[in-house]
Amino acid sequence: MRQIAIYGKGGIGKSTTTQNLTAALAEMGKEIMIVGCDPKADSTRLILNGLAQQTVLDTLREEGEDIELENILKLGYGGIRCVESGGPEPGVGCAGRGIITSINMLEQLGAYTDDLDYVFYDVLGDVVCGGFAMPIREGKAEEIYIVASGEMMAMYAANNIAKGILKFADSGGTRLGGIICNSRKVDNEFEMLTAFAQELGTQLIHFVPRDNIVQHAEINKKTVIDYDPTVGQADEYRTLARAIDENEMLVIPKPMTQDRLEEILMAHGLLGV
Repeated sequence: MRQIAIYGKGGIGKSTTTQNLTAALAEMGKEIMIVGCDPKADSTRLILNGLAQQTVLDTLREEGEDIELENILKLGYGGIRCVESGGPEPGVGCAGRGIITSINMLEQLGAYTDDLDYVFYDVLGDVVCGGFAMPIREGKAEEIYIVASGEMMAMYAANNIAKGILKFADSGGTRLGGIICNSRKVDNEFEMLTAFAQELGTQLIHFVPRDNIVQHAEINKKTVIDYDPTVGQADEYRTLARAIDENEMLVIPKPMTQDRLEEILMAHGLLGV
């Protein structure tokens, strides 16, 4: 079983990328569980065709500790097992606590079965502290993939996440598997992300081009592969799935200084001359 966490700047498209990626892996015959680690509980919406899934924290609040696995786990497209951690009531407690509670609960209820090929953790934003760092800190996820684009703040966030991976690399044993570019059609984006990944000591594992078919699929509450498996964008997610499935390049990243990051941005025209 490979346990993978997907991190990246808030709004970069982590949940969309994760769901389309897992749909492609399911199409390949892989057994998958997604654990949504965002209080918004939108990490499995497309896999479940829009179903607003009951979160672990909501279930615990309503049912108490005596719950069954079927109360918090639903099956979606391709047999993907879907769990949403959820968050605390507004203004009360730490949002990251839901991740710790959920993973512990899933372990107690026997959700991590031997037939699983992958467990994906879709983690909120670029927060690598508290509960949000749990997949890294406690070695729950052996592999991290960072979703980024050629935008300055997306790369800044990715570099910060790399610092978090480095911090817990020895104690948690986690490694960086690569950068996934979710393109925003920034000038020189491919070249810039390639240079950025190399500087971190990792790889640009796939460049996912921008295509409005993704939004059309989302409006219909589906992944691209579920919505129209014949379109080119579906093949992009299949290529990403194969790249991750075959990936053996797992590294301890080498985060860069702010000055070095800005040098890379300037070299590719993002910050001007």
